Amino acid sequence: MRSTRRDFLKSAASAALVAGVASPTLIPRSALADGTRPGANDRVGVAGIGVGRRGSEIFASAARNPKAQAICVADVWLPRAENIAKKHKCDAAYQDYRRVLDRKDVDAVLTATPEHWRGLVCINACLAGKHVYGEKPITLTISEGALMEKAARKNNVVFQTGSQQRSQRQNYVGCEFIRNGGLGQIKEVIAANYESPWLCDLPAQPIPDGLDWETWCGPTPVVPYNIDLFTPRAKPGWLSFRPYSGGEMTGWGTHGFDQIQCALGTDLTMPTEIIVEEGAEKLIPPVYSKAEDAKRGNEICSKPRLAYKYANGIIVRLGNANRGGGIFIGEKGKMEIFRGNLKSNPPEIAEELLKSERRDQDHVDNWLSCILTGERPISDIAIGRRSAAICHLLNIARYLGRSLKWDPDKEVFIGDDEANTYLSREPRKGYELPTV
Repeated sequence: MRSTRRDFLKSAASAALVAGVASPTLIPRSALADGTRPGANDRVGVAGIGVGRRGSEIFASAARNPKAQAICVADVWLPRAENIAKKHKCDAAYQDYRRVLDRKDVDAVLTATPEHWRGLVCINACLAGKHVYGEKPITLTISEGALMEKAARKNNVVFQTGSQQRSQRQNYVGCEFIRNGGLGQIKEVIAANYESPWLCDLPAQPIPDGLDWETWCGPTPVVPYNIDLFTPRAKPGWLSFRPYSGGEMTGWGTHGFDQIQCALGTDLTMPTEIIVEEGAEKLIPPVYSKAEDAKRGNEICSKPRLAYKYANGIIVRLGNANRGGGIFIGEKGKMEIFRGNLKSNPPEIAEELLKSERRDQDHVDNWLSCILTGERPISDIAIGRRSAAICHLLNIARYLGRSLKWDPDKEVFIGDDEANTYLSREPRKGYELPTV
């Protein structure tokens, strides 16, 4: 009879990379159901990779879920990994994420590394046969998104993107209503005007004890440590800087464009044209050489103004919508969806929809449930990577200062060799993406 309980201790890995804490009771991956997916009565062995601000939150959500068993964590700042491991009674804390992928008792990983690390971690996790919950934006470039999807499908991996608004009740019913024609033909969509990233030349500061800074830099050139680079949102933090992020265009924009994709029923395609305002010049981003808030950079990097167009003719303009959502203007009314909010004109449309018995769904729980059943999660990688690609397309158009034609099937720019050079980035030696 197949055991459905984790009934023996699993030894920790190399002491050089492991900080010992209390060991949970575990069962090896090979004893779970068919050896590749836990059975319906098993708990999913989960690990966290990159357990900083957001990573610690999503790992905690999995650790307290009765469907899961917290196994171990990894972070380039080892003291942080050790603290999270102790908090959730994991048996190990690593500095090298590859040690997590080597463990047979780890069925699935949740990762919220900085964006420049997201591709390596997610693709290697898929190739190791681990199910993946990847925080949004799921990619740093368009090309690595296609590799993620390919790796997930090749290895039968359940891959959830952290676009949790898809699991929120108000967003779900609003998007469903629009997608099913409730507003009639959509004439226009308004998004927020998200900012592109700028450049960093911050001075060197002492590296904190236990932080592997060279590895944090990873695929990017090694630069001096500075707390206002290492921190996601500080003065201003890595979320505002190339080559680590796509700026607020990806940070907030992934949420908003994902909701627009969902409402328009375009989850598995992308725009055919990125439109840059007439007379625009290409973005020349500022360089931050000292601690400074994001105001100046955001003001400069919000121009030129942009829009994009789908094959069906619907145009999405970056304007004055709330961040994280969109305003949909249709034949029968107007609706705004963002961050668990649903508004309409006439107001009766939203009022009626909000009477729905549907409740908020836990996004991590949806992923864990799909691991057990083999179903696709609500924000599958095929969906999430295309929502992120829209952000990258918009950033590229802003960098070049011109409108661009895009082939959503071949995933290349049409007749623009320069634009196609932005589809991927040359990594630092030793951090190349694997072959899928």
